Amino acid sequence: MGPDGGLGADSVAGLPEIYEQDDEDDDGGAPDKGRRRALLALGGAVAVAGGAGALSFTGVGRDLIDRVLGGDGVDTTAAELNNAIADSPAQQQPSTVRTYTEQNESYMGSRAGNELRKNAPATGKLYATPSAAAANTKVTVKTVLAKDPVVHLARRATFGPTPKVISDIRRLGIDAWLRLQLDPAKIAPTPGELKLSELSTLSMSIPQVRANREALNERGAQADQEVVDAAVGRMIFSDRQLFEVMVDFWNDFLHVGPFFDGSDMVRSSFDRDVIRKHALGNYSDMLVAANRHPALLIYLNQNQSSKDNVNENLARENLELYSVGVDGGYTEKDVKQAALLQTGRGVRDDQYVFQPERHHVGPVKIMGFSHPNKTAEGGEAASDMYFRYLALHPSTARYIALNLATRFVSDAPPKSLVDRLAKAYLNDRGAIKPLLMTLFRSSEFWAAVGQKVRRPMEYLAATYRTLGVSPTPSPGFQQGNQNRPPFAQGLRQIRNKMEELGQFPTGQATPNGYPDVFVAWTSAGTMINGWNEALDIINGNRRQFSYVDPEKFAGSKPPATAGAFVDALAKRLVHQTLSAKEKAAVLAIAGVSAGTRVDASFNGALTSIVRALLASPQHHLR
Repeated sequence: MGPDGGLGADSVAGLPEIYEQDDEDDDGGAPDKGRRRALLALGGAVAVAGGAGALSFTGVGRDLIDRVLGGDGVDTTAAELNNAIADSPAQQQPSTVRTYTEQNESYMGSRAGNELRKNAPATGKLYATPSAAAANTKVTVKTVLAKDPVVHLARRATFGPTPKVISDIRRLGIDAWLRLQLDPAKIAPTPGELKLSELSTLSMSIPQVRANREALNERGAQADQEVVDAAVGRMIFSDRQLFEVMVDFWNDFLHVGPFFDGSDMVRSSFDRDVIRKHALGNYSDMLVAANRHPALLIYLNQNQSSKDNVNENLARENLELYSVGVDGGYTEKDVKQAALLQTGRGVRDDQYVFQPERHHVGPVKIMGFSHPNKTAEGGEAASDMYFRYLALHPSTARYIALNLATRFVSDAPPKSLVDRLAKAYLNDRGAIKPLLMTLFRSSEFWAAVGQKVRRPMEYLAATYRTLGVSPTPSPGFQQGNQNRPPFAQGLRQIRNKMEELGQFPTGQATPNGYPDVFVAWTSAGTMINGWNEALDIINGNRRQFSYVDPEKFAGSKPPATAGAFVDALAKRLVHQTLSAKEKAAVLAIAGVSAGTRVDASFNGALTSIVRALLASPQHHLR
């Protein structure tokens, strides 16, 4: 299995069927297994293209691949394929303080993770500007992606390149484009963003949601649902792409689950007033704001904590997940001391309140932070000082740097980059924009072409973006639900599909957020479901949106021969041409050669060809 490999099996029992527009031949005979075989060959390359192939580095995984590729007639179930993923925990001894192992590391401690590390850049250099770093960095890692720094930036700093994004970067230049993205207020809202006003709760404060609860319920409008739908819309339709990528990053890092008792009143405000407000600001301010927000306090039971009945949940996660990290050097005593200091923070009428009568008074010491904490009235200020101390702790700097490098660079980011980012974070006192500029000025970023695989949510968003889907209804759309506009209906359907694939915005129920490494997401069933959804998008099946006719993807006058036609489609949809063998695999889906003359519909096979490109490593990688 690989970018130049083939696949001998016709199907894999237990996996979802790969949808076809026409499963029968012209004579009403058996399904066309050749198209499925070619599609699986192309999509199966993702594992190796992603850096090593999570399935292929265990004995079980090798055996399963032999059975699938060897065509020996033995059925392989989805459960067997998925269980073959080598996701054993890292070789580390968990301390008694831990409630979670460090999530990404727990996956990367597998044999598959070790193989991924072998294909990551080892070290790097800081340049004066991002463009200088891009121009002077040689890409040496193995990858099927074109080594074009503009396309690389578009893949990493957005939820998926589009012709407009790539054109904007080339027109403005890398440095100016990044400066603009880091100042999102200067970027005009798109028609899709303007239509978010149809989500009636999105701009409501907590008191407004409370006051309108009955009317909202009658319309079926819940604030905690609509804020997730809005995140989907912004991923796909916003031009403020780097900002939205960072919102998603912080929602995984300082994570509050989407739905819990009381979330309908408070969760939307947390996204707006904590994460989005500070996503490009300062992490110290974000952490303080989070610990003054009812969503976090309710989610982790801080509203139940008092000097007489201390709850440690939030105190523990503030250390373990939201600041220094599981190996950041804290002890069980630190957790208990922090829990005492945080007493008095509570919720009344869905609003944050500090209740001095519930606050523990007395000196505290937590990881080098000490405070006399002499009065109940001074407890709020004392704990705010503690949160700012945590936010600027060297272990927090390293933990944020590691997570940021994992999101933007590689599942196994070089130590040189993590060290550089941690130093920049401390030097700039937790400021996020300078931290991102340090990232983009680092050669490690530009050297890591093809070293990230899109997670299910990212794959779906990128597919909508590259296919040019628009936020207005298709002609002739009949609105069934009069309470919800078509755009809102469509976003909810996309969110539901993302949830079916295993990932949607803020969707992790537990406070550790979603993992961000390839081996955590390797699932044959999820991949095939994603391809089937791509086919639905190509066919324009969600009529709440409007779509580009596939015949337009190759230009107003598409090439007359099949090989040139595939080249034009690849440049438009995956932003590069394919290798000769990859192109041959795509042409095999239509049963033609490169020189075969084709019409604008690719002799009736255009939809299958487009879907094959969206199943290719070039679309799965980012």
